[in-house]
Amino acid sequence: MKMTVKNTSNFRYRRLVPAAVLLLATAGCSRSNVQAAEPAMPAPLVTVVQATAQDVPKYLDEIGRNAAFEAVTVTPQVGGRIVERHFQDGEDLKKGQLLFVIDPRPYKAQVDSAQASLAQAKAALDLAKIQFARDEEVIGARAISKQDYDTKKNAVDVDQALVEAAEAALETAKLNFEYCYIHSPINGRAGARLVDVGNVVQANATSLLSVQRLDPIYANFTVTESDLPEVQRQMSRGMLRAAVRLPSDLESAAKSGRVEFLDNSVQNGSGTVNLRATISNSDRHFWPGQFVDVKLVLNTEKAAVLIPNQAAQISQKGPFVYVVKSDDTADLRPVKLGQRQDDDVVVTEGVNANERVVLTGQMLVRPGGKVRVDSAAPAGPPSKAETKASRPNGGRS
Repeated sequence: MKMTVKNTSNFRYRRLVPAAVLLLATAGCSRSNVQAAEPAMPAPLVTVVQATAQDVPKYLDEIGRNAAFEAVTVTPQVGGRIVERHFQDGEDLKKGQLLFVIDPRPYKAQVDSAQASLAQAKAALDLAKIQFARDEEVIGARAISKQDYDTKKNAVDVDQALVEAAEAALETAKLNFEYCYIHSPINGRAGARLVDVGNVVQANATSLLSVQRLDPIYANFTVTESDLPEVQRQMSRGMLRAAVRLPSDLESAAKSGRVEFLDNSVQNGSGTVNLRATISNSDRHFWPGQFVDVKLVLNTEKAAVLIPNQAAQISQKGPFVYVVKSDDTADLRPVKLGQRQDDDVVVTEGVNANERVVLTGQMLVRPGGKVRVDSAAPAGPPSKAETKASRPNGGRS
């Protein structure tokens, strides 16, 4: 009689394996279903601006300093005591306006003395001429000697020279008398007086007053010797101009001036060359000695591509922008940037005119990914006027 013995452990294993496989498969299907059910991330919302093409100036940014168009230190040409003053400190003066009076009495006496000496010399000359004329009539009859005749003729010549010397002395005395009345040599603004009434001044030694002409005014600045060839080319064409403003002024408030002076040498220590721009200053906006920002315009770049400066981003590989293509995908473009133009910047490579550039929202943009363009946002950055009005205290920081 055969007995059959069942291996219960193998039997149980065979029954559990299919159940476990079924459970794992069910779990895998459930996880896939959960993942498939998760919502996709929405495309980031961005604002865009269209790159523009326009003519922009190529320039050098320099620091300069204002200087008076004319500056004169008034000094007396005769010595004496100041007896009158006819202006106020800081007054606007006209050319020829009376400033000081030096005691004229000593010089008036010199004029009177010179006039008397001249009259005396003229009288002596008249007498010599009469005597010579009388002897000249009888010289032919040999009534006088040739030596006496020559003596009388020489006396006339000497007296004539004395008259001329007396006239010159009188002219000098009159000139010194006029120098007692000191006038403004130029149109300009008076500084603080350096002497008061009662002071005794020395001729050509004592400074009385400084007068400076403020309209027009100079802006002195420098450029490096590497920029000198281009500056020379533009000056030879008569086209070199500079935009000058105070550091506190807006760029739009800069005043244009002609650059008419280029120094004749390069400075040994700094390797720079001095230039000077002449600016109209009828409103006295500029003042001598002030530091100014000078934008030296060299030439004009035609059809340059401009984008707002805030659209450009910086990475380890350099500046870049996101360009939104026609299918609303973002294309990362490395760019080369040129000069700033107010709130914009020139793009020399990487972006073409009329392409849409991401202005805000770049942090969530992925290269090649979809974006949503905010159609309600303005096409560009806020205007300067809006920015200034939105700041406290009129936009001053």
